[in-house]
Amino acid sequence: MNKITIPLLFLGLTACKQTPKLVKVEEPVQQEISETKNQYPDALEAVFDAHGGLNEWKKQRTLSFVLPKPNLPETHTIDLWTRKDRIDTEQFSMGFDGEQAWLLNVNGSYEGDVGFYHNLMFYFYAMPFVLSDEGIIYSQAEDLNFEGKSYPGIKIAYQSGVGASSKDEYYIHFDPESHKMAWLGYTVTYRSGESSDNVRWINYADWQEVNGLVLPKSITWYSYEGRKVLEPASTIAFKDVTISEDPRQDGFYAKPENGEYVPVKTN
Repeated sequence: MNKITIPLLFLGLTACKQTPKLVKVEEPVQQEISETKNQYPDALEAVFDAHGGLNEWKKQRTLSFVLPKPNLPETHTIDLWTRKDRIDTEQFSMGFDGEQAWLLNVNGSYEGDVGFYHNLMFYFYAMPFVLSDEGIIYSQAEDLNFEGKSYPGIKIAYQSGVGASSKDEYYIHFDPESHKMAWLGYTVTYRSGESSDNVRWINYADWQEVNGLVLPKSITWYSYEGRKVLEPASTIAFKDVTISEDPRQDGFYAKPENGEYVPVKTN
């Protein structure tokens, strides 16, 4: 099998083209927090608990973080109940108002795929909690071995029609002692609509506590040969992370008057 290396350009986030979209638009605002026990595999429940607990996550309303890109930092803001979102930079803004994606690109500096990118990094960042979304099918995965250690895993598949890439598959692998998430494997079917057995790998080893929840401080993509993880390829950090139970003001996620709606491709 040929060695596959993830290009550093993969993390050129305004033109990111080959990462999956774990997209699932939630139903409108929750009115109360229900118990979460017994809805998920025991192993996944243990992972949620190791990261602060799913019930605590579901109480939170607004998540914000900064991707500190050297030339153009991006501020990402997400409503965790409705999954509306917004990205702001000095040159452009984009977002999702609950129904449509939009772009404010006055000087034409953004040339990427808004429908693909507007919530891409949120789904990588909000691991493992986004794996509690509706429409997921769970099954046991083969252990992942790295540097002499074995990491148990859970396979994540989506019911047909869920999200923009329902044929994507994900593999969460966790430390057998701490139960913290350690690896994410994923396939990419966005645009093609065809299933894939090419699994990419991200290492989750750098955590920070924010408002009682254990969330990523940075994540690292690794080169790989099939299920054999090789060496680090590229890392992205998350700065100025905040999470709270308070929503943003009305209209925060709406398309600006001089913005435009853009299509979101679905498989």
